[in-house]
Amino acid sequence: MNKSTRSSPTLGLAPPPGATILFNGSDTSNLKGARVTEDGLLQEGAITAQPYQDFILHVEFRLPYMPEARGQGRANSGIYIQERYEVQILDSFGLDGLANECGGLYKTREPDLNMCLPPLTWQTYDIDFRAARFDENGQKIKNAQLTVVQNGVPVQNNVEIPNKTGAGRPEGPEARPIKFQDHSNPVRFRNIWVMPKD
Repeated sequence: MNKSTRSSPTLGLAPPPGATILFNGSDTSNLKGARVTEDGLLQEGAITAQPYQDFILHVEFRLPYMPEARGQGRANSGIYIQERYEVQILDSFGLDGLANECGGLYKTREPDLNMCLPPLTWQTYDIDFRAARFDENGQKIKNAQLTVVQNGVPVQNNVEIPNKTGAGRPEGPEARPIKFQDHSNPVRFRNIWVMPKD
């Protein structure tokens, strides 16, 4: 058998005109709580300095190799959209692809396909998000909606999010920041940018 090395077709994707660069290896002015490693990678735990409503987000992430860990203790992190909805990050290479695994909308919807690559491999999320809509009385009239493309393949395709996920903040009409969850596992990030759609 010939060895096959898989990689995301959107690795290194450049931000389009008008996008905000959240992290490019050094500048962290658009993040709060950012910690950068000596080799220029963003550690888990940062949050955007600005809130976002509707947007397209590009994130590159690398999972640590944790062979002794199991389940949610294995390279756990996540992209918390508006601090409300978590797109899970987890070392789920070769697993079933559940709602609490990589590409899943945490505890809400499993990915259509498990596209998680092996740990220590750079991977991508390209997320297209539309916030929930509320009327003038603060009543929700339309669910939030998102598409998640993991490593070039849609794993959540124009999916409605019925409510907040896990420990997310309650839904509301106001825009909120994007958080890169700190779950005490050394997940690393690079080349992060966001393009507001409004």
